[in-house]
Amino acid sequence: MESFRAVIESNGKTATGIEVPTSVVEALGSGKKPKVRVTVAGYTYRSSVASMGGRYLLPVSADVRQESGVAAGDEVEVSLELDTEPRTVEVPADFATALGTDDAARTFFDGLSYSQQRWFVLGIESAKTQETRQRRIDQAVARLASGRGQK
Repeated sequence: MESFRAVIESNGKTATGIEVPTSVVEALGSGKKPKVRVTVAGYTYRSSVASMGGRYLLPVSADVRQESGVAAGDEVEVSLELDTEPRTVEVPADFATALGTDDAARTFFDGLSYSQQRWFVLGIESAKTQETRQRRIDQAVARLASGRGQK
């Protein structure tokens, strides 16, 4: 496990992140984009270190900020450890049923990365009405059946 102190940076209106020292990324020994378990203010979440503009960064989503009680501008203690557990997306039952009716869509979805699968599921789960949810499921299946992932 590697630990360091950092300030949660604000980038734009809502994007926040933490710069990870190069020495910490190197000490993890898993390349420049390691999958990690991040602990901030006692809250642990799964993420990946990103390399952007010559810096290593960790995203701090709105959900993470809410759960951990931190905000942009806060100085925090950060602990990182390699995350070697498989990443799988739990597909909602209604989306799984729709995917089951189209072999091409299911095959393409199964071949997507964790983050791409998650993108589809989050879009469906964020629908506020059943009608919107069903429309998003139909659009996702059509998109997947045509061999297209994220935009």
